[in-house]
Amino acid sequence: MIMIINIKLTHVIQLKSVYEITESMYMLGCVIGNYMAEEKTSILLSDVSIEGDLVEKDKIILDAKISGDIKADEIETHLNSNVKGNISSKTANLGGKLRGNVNSDKINIKSTAEIEGVLNQKTLSIEEGASLKIKTETYK
Repeated sequence: MIMIINIKLTHVIQLKSVYEITESMYMLGCVIGNYMAEEKTSILLSDVSIEGDLVEKDKIILDAKISGDIKADEIETHLNSNVKGNISSKTANLGGKLRGNVNSDKINIKSTAEIEGVLNQKTLSIEEGASLKIKTETYK
């Protein structure tokens, strides 16, 4: 497996060393397979906090605190994630806290999710146990 660290900063983030990045995996963009692989995944773990908008061409996995809008082809949030902003994607798998609107072709809400906002989607699935305060609109 080849891993490429792909960090595109639009805000200043102070890091101690490159070794710290690879060992603690603060921000990691990986290409699985070879350099010509089509899908890239960016991961922001729970010790990351960002104020500002995030844009990812492919997939982003969040377990972090984000204050700003997020745009990606596929977005996945986990239990420790706390997003205050809007999400725009083709696919959204939501499992953490979200205060904002979601515009996505497919939205999957996990049982660990706490969501407050407006959802616009083609398809919506909700697991039992999710905490929701939402308005939802389905489009074709």
